[in-house]
Amino acid sequence: MSEALRYAEQLRLIEAEIFERRGEGHVNPTNERMQALVDVLGDPQRAYRSIHLTGTNGKTSTARMIDELLRGFGVRTGRYTSPHLEKVTERIVIDGEPINDVTFVEGYRELRPYIDMIDARFDTPLSFFEIVTALAFSIFADAPIDVAVVEVGLGGSWDNTNVIDGEVAVITPIGLDHMQYLGETVDKIAAEKAGIIKPGAVAILAAQPNEAAPELIRRAVEVEATVAREGLEFGVLERRIAVGGQFLTIQGLAGVYDEIFLPLHGAHQAQNAACALAAVEAFFGAGAEGGTIDVDTVRAAFATVRSPGRLEPIRSAPTILLDAAHNPAGLKASLEAVAEAFSFRRLIAVVAVMSDKDVAGLLELLEPAVDELVVTENSSSRGLSADDLAAAAVPLFGADRVTVEPRLDDAIEAAVRLAEDAGDEVLVGAGVLVTGSVVTVGEARTLLGGRG
Repeated sequence: MSEALRYAEQLRLIEAEIFERRGEGHVNPTNERMQALVDVLGDPQRAYRSIHLTGTNGKTSTARMIDELLRGFGVRTGRYTSPHLEKVTERIVIDGEPINDVTFVEGYRELRPYIDMIDARFDTPLSFFEIVTALAFSIFADAPIDVAVVEVGLGGSWDNTNVIDGEVAVITPIGLDHMQYLGETVDKIAAEKAGIIKPGAVAILAAQPNEAAPELIRRAVEVEATVAREGLEFGVLERRIAVGGQFLTIQGLAGVYDEIFLPLHGAHQAQNAACALAAVEAFFGAGAEGGTIDVDTVRAAFATVRSPGRLEPIRSAPTILLDAAHNPAGLKASLEAVAEAFSFRRLIAVVAVMSDKDVAGLLELLEPAVDELVVTENSSSRGLSADDLAAAAVPLFGADRVTVEPRLDDAIEAAVRLAEDAGDEVLVGAGVLVTGSVVTVGEARTLLGGRG
């Protein structure tokens, strides 16, 4: 066996081993174990500066944009996001590239004795997310990097990433999701997510629901953080649809940046771009201590942004789009972007969801937007069965518009056949949207050869 294959197999075994402890669907809302772990590691997360992101939707795309912008200005970055689409190493990125299998495996081997040490001190063992987060922070310190762009796993105050002191805290739009852990109302969720705003930091706040904004401002005042709000201090001034994306004019903290091409679709991605630019301006002190950052560098960086699994076209004739929307707010934004950017004459959705999500809310949004629905399931133990999803869908769609295919590969093939059955004339304007879960989209991406 070659060295590459040996490390690939070791990575697979390590991932299975740590996921068996407590996977990401089993949350224990405390940061006590995580703090103890980084303490014994010598606080690797303090070896570099950091930008921290939370919110309900848009975190990963915004983190990718911030990463591209920083690297455009010559900053050596580490990026930590979750969950991954296809491979766990995607979560830990250095200078724009996911770490390789060797780095993950060797990093875990060095970490393992400390994991055992912390497990011995607590009744609840360290989880998958706690371990991978500590691994990311350690790998970043060893690299070394200049700044880490870190997305929370869940929430804010007790999220395992919140052992960092982000000098910039970015809060994307807040809505209802993970309510069993974060609270049943938007204001309670906002209060939890506001916990990433640290004393003296700059808080970059996307436009928020009325219930969320006061909680975020309250936290900022408590810790004497500077606040920049979308629609007041920064925002999108103009947006023009273009082939393969959109052109933007953005009001930044220090001035206006025009003719920015963003190769992503939707008003929500334009909003993410405005937040990312403001965050990088704040990081460099633009607006407070100086003028705008170089607009040509900004343009070049945004033009390279990619966000796999976020309205990602992966096949043509018919067009197949992959979108990881898994809550109503995210799906609403995605469907609006599909209607705006693609103008499909016929759209078929392939949907698999987690059982703990707002299934009714997702289906209610899909019903007027798609012609037919293919319900399926993903490999997650938390996934809703295709039969249960069909039972929820048929009363809304009617039995004649719902196809049940428990296997995801069969579901995608069925959706393509439905497009083809409409005839060549419609096929040119037909689309297949695979959505409902990050797991669903990741597995579809693997099936369709989208890695990279």
